[in-house]
Amino acid sequence: MNRTGRVLLVAALVTVVAMAFRVSWNALRDIANAIGADHTAATLYPFVVDGLMALALVATLVLVGRDRTFALRVLGTYTLASLVLNYVHGLVPKLHGATVDWGRLADWDPANWALVLLATSLPVGSIYFGSDLVAKVLHHRPAPVPTTDANAEESTEIVSNRSTADLTESTHAPVAVASVRMPDPVAVDFVKSTLPLKPVPTALAPTPAPAIERRAAAAESPRPRRATGRVPEVARSSRPKRTPDQLLAEARTVTAGWPDAKLTAEGIRLAVHTSPANARTLRDTLRTERTGKAVA
Repeated sequence: MNRTGRVLLVAALVTVVAMAFRVSWNALRDIANAIGADHTAATLYPFVVDGLMALALVATLVLVGRDRTFALRVLGTYTLASLVLNYVHGLVPKLHGATVDWGRLADWDPANWALVLLATSLPVGSIYFGSDLVAKVLHHRPAPVPTTDANAEESTEIVSNRSTADLTESTHAPVAVASVRMPDPVAVDFVKSTLPLKPVPTALAPTPAPAIERRAAAAESPRPRRATGRVPEVARSSRPKRTPDQLLAEARTVTAGWPDAKLTAEGIRLAVHTSPANARTLRDTLRTERTGKAVA
């Protein structure tokens, strides 16, 4: 529905409500006179009942959830109360001429008491329920409107268009680099020889490739495997392997002037340069020899 149609619909609704209020206003005014209200109070009484109905109707259009349910209950309760009072006004002709006894809305006493209680409690209820509804409406926070897929696609398209337009110049296409095949590594067999390796003649050395080609070849060539095999003699220690007797003789010579307190496995290991196990064996042997000499 367009804007004009909505305006006409709202205007028609306001007109109907105003005419219905005028019809109900006459009945509620006579009811207020019958329960003891003065002229001014009787004139304002219809605004208290039917006015709260209009307020509850507006609250149902704004609130959601439990608050909306509460507003609907208030609207239904006051609508039913106004209907009952209008019905009583139609059943009692004396109310039309204001000749009814004061406080008398029905001939049957229980019905009269209930009607008087209903008519007198509506203004107090309007104060309570009207204040509560206004507070709920003022504290209501509408839920954020979710972004639809169409809006999301449109925003994405706008961002992409802006990003494309911001480019001042086009990027160059990547330059294709020709790969250079490197020679396969030659396995070197280590032999037991102390001769130094001969340098490669300069004439046979490969010509260095450009920096770009070297990087491309390094990226494509597989990782070279670590050479395995026997350790050459030149890489081994020059100290000959000593026999237990040689170790014992060397330990005797080194520790000849040591006191007994200094004769430890760690001290012998550092002095003779041997393993911890051999150092402990030498310590026990030297201590035994010294103990035997002391006893003799």
